[in-house]
Amino acid sequence: MKSRLLLGLVSALVLVVSLVSTAPARLLGAFLPGDSVVMQGFHGTLWRGSASRVLVHIGPGYLHLGTVKWSLRPSSLLLFAPHLEIESRWGRQRLEGELIFRGVQDLEMRDFDFSFAAGLVRHFAPVELEGTLGAQFTALRLLDGLPHSADGRLVWQQAVWLSPMGARPLGTYAVDVRQDPGETLAGQVQTLSGPIEASGSVELTGAAYRVDILVAAQGAFEPQLQQALSLVASPRGDDFQLVLDGEFQ
Repeated sequence: MKSRLLLGLVSALVLVVSLVSTAPARLLGAFLPGDSVVMQGFHGTLWRGSASRVLVHIGPGYLHLGTVKWSLRPSSLLLFAPHLEIESRWGRQRLEGELIFRGVQDLEMRDFDFSFAAGLVRHFAPVELEGTLGAQFTALRLLDGLPHSADGRLVWQQAVWLSPMGARPLGTYAVDVRQDPGETLAGQVQTLSGPIEASGSVELTGAAYRVDILVAAQGAFEPQLQQALSLVASPRGDDFQLVLDGEFQ
């Protein structure tokens, strides 16, 4: 009986591998949440393929990933949880890692590395920033579009503020992020280099966030930057305390 069951499972796996190795890449779209991921221009097979245009829904808009290549673990289809290794290059933007789609609103990322131009943030928030933003996560799981568990780091390299008087260099900053399953996501802000120092914490509980960061300068603040900070932060001696509370819609 056990040998027959084992033989049946092996036969099913061989059948799945055979089908996946020849099935067209466009079938991947049937396993992805259509309201969160848009893929067009398929090439190759379901096992190893690519899409020339991929968009991911983030907040109020979509993030363009350009061309994305993937390889799929056939056995993951038996569990109805497609497991893909992906890679994307588009200008300065780079993405690679593993994705596991566990449900319509359940996405897990492993060994995830993503970097993009900070100017893209302007599509989601009214801020004039430049530099390179990066995210490196050993693990990150999203439920209903919000973090459920996380272990990683966010980095803003060679940060620049585009002031009315021109570009002003700020520095390089990192946020080490940790979240146990279902608990509050907590991050510690630190300055890696640069004339403007930032330190403090960020928290995310469900859709509610809190940011508490102390901003200091090596010497005196430039007048334009001092004026801009005074609009969003409170003075603390020669420094500024930035505190933000809100909720993602």
